[in-house]
Amino acid sequence: MAGNPTHSEVAGVHGSTPFPLTVVLVHDAFTDASSWAAVVRRLQATGLAVQAPANPLRGLAHDAAYLRSVVRQIGTPVVLAGHGYGGAVITDAAADADNVTALCYVAAFGLDAGECLLDITRRFPPMPEADEAVAPAVPTDPDSELYIHRDRFLPVYAADLSPRATRVLSVTQRPIAPRALTARSGPPAWAAKPSWYAIAAADRMLNPTAQRFMAQRMAATEYVLDGSHAVVLSQPGAVASMIREAAGQSGDEGYGQGSSPALPNR
Repeated sequence: MAGNPTHSEVAGVHGSTPFPLTVVLVHDAFTDASSWAAVVRRLQATGLAVQAPANPLRGLAHDAAYLRSVVRQIGTPVVLAGHGYGGAVITDAAADADNVTALCYVAAFGLDAGECLLDITRRFPPMPEADEAVAPAVPTDPDSELYIHRDRFLPVYAADLSPRATRVLSVTQRPIAPRALTARSGPPAWAAKPSWYAIAAADRMLNPTAQRFMAQRMAATEYVLDGSHAVVLSQPGAVASMIREAAGQSGDEGYGQGSSPALPNR
């Protein structure tokens, strides 16, 4: 099968000026923008412009509004990619963002209108390890921010990373406000924009069956990766390949060129 066009190849059909497209990466709860570092390097190596803003993790409406403001300041077409909770944020933020041409979900929540994160997690068989691992910083305060217990970070969130790496991640994790779990999503951007979805088949945080359900509901091009929830860290090459495919096809559609072949279920 022929490979997907690189950024430079897409640019070449339009002359010497590179195709103006920006990839915006939105991180999950319990991590920060540095979780995308290896993906960023791979995307930049192909000539793509990349931004990885901090996801506030304060609640869906707040976080989506912030991302929407970031996207509106970018003067190019945008491919949005979200990991975990970041998927819910891009789903809301891109609904009325005309310059967003494609969405990429990585073990992520692609909510429908009126849904919240807990609706998805409760719809499928429970992930007891995750339920036990996530807890408020102050157990007696129902509004306390949520963390993953440090000693549970490796087996639950990042089982395919080294103990050394997860020790660092567990102490640098960013908490999420409890209201983010119950906030209702607005009209989903994936209903009107092409989507890609990387399913983490060994995920112990978000049930892979739930991921497959969301991917199929949005008619996404699926990539199946044998990785943990931290697949952006453990398999950055595969994640970057999916995003490059979305960027290549978005560029083709935006400028009237033929589309590149999809590579589903890899």
